[in-house]
Amino acid sequence: MTEIVYVVQPIENENYKTLHAEIIALIESAGAEYAGTIYQNIREINPATYIGEGKLAELNERLRGLDLTVLFNGNLSPSQTLNISAALGGKKVIDRTTLILDIFALRAQSSEGKIQVELAQLKYLYPRLKGKGEALSRLGGGIGTRGPGETKLEIDRRHIRTRIHALESKLDETAKRRSMQTQRRKKERVKTVALVGYTNTGKSTLLNAITGADVLTKNALFATLDPTARAFEIESVPFLLIDTVGFLQDLPHNLIEAFRSTLESAVNCDLALIVCDGTGEHEMQLQTTLSTLRDMGFHAPYLVVLNKNDSENFTSEIPKNALSVSAKTGNGLDNLKQAIFQALKDEFICTQLFVPYSDLSVYNELKNYLTEREIVYTDFGVKISAVIPMIYAEKFRRFLNKKSDR
Repeated sequence: MTEIVYVVQPIENENYKTLHAEIIALIESAGAEYAGTIYQNIREINPATYIGEGKLAELNERLRGLDLTVLFNGNLSPSQTLNISAALGGKKVIDRTTLILDIFALRAQSSEGKIQVELAQLKYLYPRLKGKGEALSRLGGGIGTRGPGETKLEIDRRHIRTRIHALESKLDETAKRRSMQTQRRKKERVKTVALVGYTNTGKSTLLNAITGADVLTKNALFATLDPTARAFEIESVPFLLIDTVGFLQDLPHNLIEAFRSTLESAVNCDLALIVCDGTGEHEMQLQTTLSTLRDMGFHAPYLVVLNKNDSENFTSEIPKNALSVSAKTGNGLDNLKQAIFQALKDEFICTQLFVPYSDLSVYNELKNYLTEREIVYTDFGVKISAVIPMIYAEKFRRFLNKKSDR
């Protein structure tokens, strides 16, 4: 049975329309049905019920006799959740964080993703365990009560603390493995390019377009949770493109912490592509992404990519130095690839080598340090067009013939 959701939308600043549009998209992504909205100007948050008694009474009258879930597009305290539910005749009440956690539980496919989601849910649930029975059932989960909401909610705080510790230990092990993978990539001289940005801006579609992969793409928020890495080449130079989880305004802190090990692929990348929806509020998306990344210690260079330039609604105000592409049609992808190569060009030297046949055995011991683009055999030796990481250029000085323009 499809769950029906009614939204309470606070009006605290001029950004409320964007947040409201997002919450409707989140409801649909969770497989539920949006029923309507009641708006409330917030001058001061009521510590007991978030909104005032008058608006709460109006909401109760409006929803009388209806079987639906009430969603506050903000963050509720445990006591506010219980008090509002009681005032609305026992209706299920959830907040923005609960809904996002619920969608993540629905989307997570890998064992690591499931661990991360459960950890975030338990950390969110833990301070809300104020008793047993009906009170707990109203706090146990979001739409569909996925994840911990499906387990026994009568478990005590000690059990939850033990489970949180176990999950954190598993994630620590995963983080160590991921760190080893990062070190191995650096040792193999593979430059990583991370796709980051707002959710549902077309990052997975862009990954498919650049690499020829077949990663799931869907017009839904958080359609892809688990990180995906695919190899691709630009001018015969190998790169690794990594797709990461999307961001959102007011993304729950526990969720960011839980997914920190996954997001480290973006923090530790050689270059980030910040993908924004050119048909939407791309400046807000860019600032939200940068703010979240910088909170995690991000310092890598980045390119801003405005996607969906095939749409008639595409913006006419393209930020300076931003690239315009369509992941759907491929328009602008060649320019993007050249921009990626140029952004990392100081890491490589494109050159011509000449290896006398007498030195071929010496060259063969070194050639794993470069990428061969073209080989021509002559009477006296081998002419090689190559791309060499700058840190290894000195190894090939004896074979250096002519350096081309990068």
